[in-house]
Amino acid sequence: MTTIAAGDPRERKQKLTGSRVFLHGVLIFLSILWLIPVAWTLYTSFRPYQDTAERGYVSLPGTLTLHNYTTAWAQAGIVKHFANTMIIALPAVVITIFFACCVAFVVSRLSLRFNVILLIVFLCANLLPQQVILTPLNRAYVRIPLPTWLSDSGTLFDSYIGVILIHVAFQVGFCTFVLSNYMKTLPPALTEAARVDGAGVARQFFQITLPLCKPAIAAIATLEFTFIYNDFLWALVLMQSDDKRPITSTLANLQGQFFTDNNLVAAASLLIMLPTVIVFALLQKQFVSGLTLGANKG
Repeated sequence: MTTIAAGDPRERKQKLTGSRVFLHGVLIFLSILWLIPVAWTLYTSFRPYQDTAERGYVSLPGTLTLHNYTTAWAQAGIVKHFANTMIIALPAVVITIFFACCVAFVVSRLSLRFNVILLIVFLCANLLPQQVILTPLNRAYVRIPLPTWLSDSGTLFDSYIGVILIHVAFQVGFCTFVLSNYMKTLPPALTEAARVDGAGVARQFFQITLPLCKPAIAAIATLEFTFIYNDFLWALVLMQSDDKRPITSTLANLQGQFFTDNNLVAAASLLIMLPTVIVFALLQKQFVSGLTLGANKG
């Protein structure tokens, strides 16, 4: 009979078996719990409103159909509003990531006295409840002028650039925090060697630091695209023209004053969700590597 010595990897594996089974069980339970609302929305989207009105939402279906999807696609103007979302989301993500990289580089790679204070200032935007500034921000947007080629209204209100700016203002702090922590894990010898060779700050930033931060940038860009894509509040408060609003506003267009077809709204919600799922599927490798690399480096 073979014996396992103390400290042997096989003994460690046996000790961890019970904890791993428990951990996997908890993760499976949480995953199922998290997917239940999505599965229920999918189930509801295939049922006609008459079917749920007769049988109730918690019941077996009498009919399953794609009618809700075709109706949502035709009535909600998804293609037009999706284009509006891209006009807002893509510039907002690019500008946010660039500003965050600049601030994170200063905070993490340059020895300045106000580094910590600067980071705290940028993080304060994440601590401020957005609902607190709705009224003063709306009034300010109405009074700030813009050229007519940037805004039909002549002000920041009811313009794409106004929504882009508010997203950048609120998201830069979070991105700066994440990217600065990642940049701190990079070996200082890299920038020190570049400095000895005569490289300036701009060259250290663009040619040395940014290429090493691609996984972290890809991960944070994926999150930011999802946050901005799913935004409903700012477009509702800072825009009044329906033809300019992003895709989340299509759900409001499907709700009547006295009646709302929840089955139709469920189908539209799933259609709206598809682009973010595709983005995560395409960038899954970069997203996971960006998170794990930042956590594993010492």
